[in-house]
Amino acid sequence: MRRAVVWGAVLTAVGAGAAGLVPPGAAASPAVPPGGGSVAAGSAVMVTPDLPKFRTYAYGKNARQRLDAYWRAPVKSARAKPGPAVLLLHGGYWIEGDKRDWKYVARRLAGDGFTVFAADYRLAGPHAVWPAQRDDALAALRFVKKNAKRWNVDPGRIAVVGSSAGGMLATQLGTYGEGAKQVRGVVALSPVNNPYLAFRQGEAPDASSRQAKLRRAVVDLLGCVPGAVPGTEDDDLCWGRADDADAAVHASAGDAPMLLMHAAGDFVPVTHSTELASALRAAGVAATVRTVAGNGHGTAQLGDPGVYSRILAFLRARTR
Repeated sequence: MRRAVVWGAVLTAVGAGAAGLVPPGAAASPAVPPGGGSVAAGSAVMVTPDLPKFRTYAYGKNARQRLDAYWRAPVKSARAKPGPAVLLLHGGYWIEGDKRDWKYVARRLAGDGFTVFAADYRLAGPHAVWPAQRDDALAALRFVKKNAKRWNVDPGRIAVVGSSAGGMLATQLGTYGEGAKQVRGVVALSPVNNPYLAFRQGEAPDASSRQAKLRRAVVDLLGCVPGAVPGTEDDDLCWGRADDADAAVHASAGDAPMLLMHAAGDFVPVTHSTELASALRAAGVAATVRTVAGNGHGTAQLGDPGVYSRILAFLRARTR
């Protein structure tokens, strides 16, 4: 069911005639625009979908091990068919960010037929070095599958979408172990698929402030500086974490198909995804890399009207 929201609106024509809507709470009688022009009163009807049901759940004991669920009540039938779901993983250099960043995207996906889960995970730091973040993403996924009946979800029809640092976690879910048994497909926007590559890019003379911040975040993620103490046991441990955090290292025939997207001017360059896509294709797994115009990073790419439709088409195809 949809609800109609009626706004008292004022259409203002100036010169050749530009028009706009005055939202609820605006003055009933607007002033005549500077320089004259005509003012005509009218009304507009905006039809919006009912908001999905919403609730936050704990999938672990840590305060960051929480996820938000967005779902629509199933059709009133004893045999309502379980539907597909999407797990969303936020960005933020692994050191910041929040599941609520996905709120509007989650609502939109729910309106397009998915049950949606947006998960937080432990942020990188002394008490949560890699692979704590991947462990949390896996735990959130297991929680959804274990409780799938609660939301009338088919546990075999779940895809994952991630942005930036969360995009890297999404590709990890699709490659770690037999990724295709965990998720049906992966969409990653500006994924930092190779943290060591980001570490190196952040030290370049022409590195941007965001790339320099990402370099520091990689150190927080790994809990060490790769190559800082060559030939030592600690250095071997550090390199082991760096390799493990590279999704391409885990690529195998049992992985999930992926749609990987970057902007042309993204500070996380498309090389992070072309490397992974090559490894996946070599293993016989479908992987598509797309570059969109502009410099939008992560979810900022959704400002391109074609990006959401491409993502939606991929998710529907993978969760049929």
